[in-house]
Amino acid sequence: MKIDIRTIGMISAALLVAASCGNGKKSSSKGAATQEVAQELPKVAVEKVTRQAVNHVGTYTSTVQANVVNNIAPQSALRIKTINVEIGDFVSRGQVLARMDVSNLEQAKLQLANDSTELVRIKGLYEVGGVSKSELDAIQLSYNVRKTSYHNLLENTVLRSPITGVVTARNYDKGDMYTMGQPLFTVQEITPVKLLVGISESDYTRVKKGDKVSLTVEALPGETFEGHIERIYPTIDPATHTFTVEVRVANRNRKLRPGMYAKVDVNFGSSESIVVSDRALVRQQGAGDKFVYVYDPDARTVSMVKVEVGVRFGNSAEILSGIEDDVYVVTEGQLRIKDGVEVDAVISGTETEE
Repeated sequence: MKIDIRTIGMISAALLVAASCGNGKKSSSKGAATQEVAQELPKVAVEKVTRQAVNHVGTYTSTVQANVVNNIAPQSALRIKTINVEIGDFVSRGQVLARMDVSNLEQAKLQLANDSTELVRIKGLYEVGGVSKSELDAIQLSYNVRKTSYHNLLENTVLRSPITGVVTARNYDKGDMYTMGQPLFTVQEITPVKLLVGISESDYTRVKKGDKVSLTVEALPGETFEGHIERIYPTIDPATHTFTVEVRVANRNRKLRPGMYAKVDVNFGSSESIVVSDRALVRQQGAGDKFVYVYDPDARTVSMVKVEVGVRFGNSAEILSGIEDDVYVVTEGQLRIKDGVEVDAVISGTETEE
């Protein structure tokens, strides 16, 4: 079959036109897709920082202690005649806790009575000139010494509690000979109780006597106790760079007991500070530095800014330095952005996109 050269040329031209059209469509489609990808900006949520009053509270650990601890024992070795209280008993000031053997006391009582009689007799003789003033003074001195000795022995024979508190130790039984090795009783005053709290030296000027504190103990979950700073120690420990404050808690219901582990919150007052959502903070891996992304509504870009964080409370954080008022910070989408990029931002509290 004979093919016309003109026909072959027309077919070739048609094929070239078709191929050119196909390549043009593919190139146009690829360019549109590239443009579409370029317009997809990372989406983030931003919110405006606020300035508000922030309570500055320091949290510390301590141990509950009795306000006063008394070890009660006679002055000399005596046999224990009676014991009137047991461990755990609450006692009042002046209550008799135990009685020791009274033989020495009875002897001292008789001697005191004899000296008293002799003193009366010598006074009578002195009035009529029968004895000198020096003899009267000597008898008077002897009587005074005997009286003091008697009352001292009386205090060490009938043992009374010097405070109102609870008996926390009893080391002897009825009939034992007190050997002066351990006290007979230990009585602790627990209304009120005290805690010794170590506070950083940087807060030394912020603490004042009378400042209110609150505390919780692990043994009583869900309960909070109120107290105040009773005393501020005048020196700072050079090893720990802390100073000690004594916290006093009334403990009228006697729930707090010596030895309980406590967490103590000391309120240093409040100040007006910049506050951001805790979600805005970005932590740099391998370091303790914290950053926020600040959003520029005009340029629609974000900048990574280092900040100094103060008090954390609830879902918010105090910012001490790094950003100023009236700026926007990114709270969601930080993983999709970096410093200087343009973003598609939704401002908290609005439904429109920047």
